[in-house]
Amino acid sequence: MLPRFGNILNVLKTLEKNIFNVFGQPSKEYALVQIYEKQIQHPKKSLTINDIIGDGILLAVPKFRRTIEKRWKRKFGSPDYVWKMLVPKTNIKVCRDCGHHHEHGRLCENCYKRVENETKEIKAKIQEKLGGSPIDKDVIVLYEGEDVANTPKEFWEGKRIIEMKKERPQWFSKNLLQKTTQQPSSSTDVKPTDLA
Repeated sequence: MLPRFGNILNVLKTLEKNIFNVFGQPSKEYALVQIYEKQIQHPKKSLTINDIIGDGILLAVPKFRRTIEKRWKRKFGSPDYVWKMLVPKTNIKVCRDCGHHHEHGRLCENCYKRVENETKEIKAKIQEKLGGSPIDKDVIVLYEGEDVANTPKEFWEGKRIIEMKKERPQWFSKNLLQKTTQQPSSSTDVKPTDLA
C-alpha cells in the first residue's frame, strides 16, 4: 500500500509544480501534499558502512591513458602551434678530480658515488663493532698507516675507534674529521658579495 501512496504523492507534487509555474502562485494542492507527507512515517533504517560505500568509492582518476602523440605534443610542442625546441645545455663542465662531466652548480655524480660507497663501508664497520648500542661518544675512523703516536692520550679518552683495513682515499681528508679550533663569531654583519 505504501508504494502506491508514494506514487500518488509524486503525481501530486508534479501537478502542484506545473500549476505553480502556470499561474505564478502557490496552489492549494501544495498544502494537501504536505499533509499527506506528514501522515506517512517512513521506518527509520539504520545505515551501515556497506550501505553508504557500496562496491567502493570512485576516485577522480583518468579512465584512459594519454596517447603518445598527446604526450609528445605536451613535452615538445607542435610546429603548427607552439614549438618547444630542444636546446643543448651550455652549463656542463668537467670535474677537476675524476674527469667526468656534470652540470655546473651540481655535484659530480661519479665523485658523489665514491663518497657514498666509502660512507656505506664506514657505517657497516660501525654497525659491526658497536652493534645496536647508542653512539653517545665520538667515533674516530682510522685507516691503515695512520700515525697514532703523535696525538696525545687525552685525545683518545672517551672515544670509540673504528679501524678500516685499507689506506685512506686521497679525496677523504683527515681534516674533515677534526673539530674546528676557531671560536664562533658573534658578529651579525654580513659581508657583501658579488654586488658589482
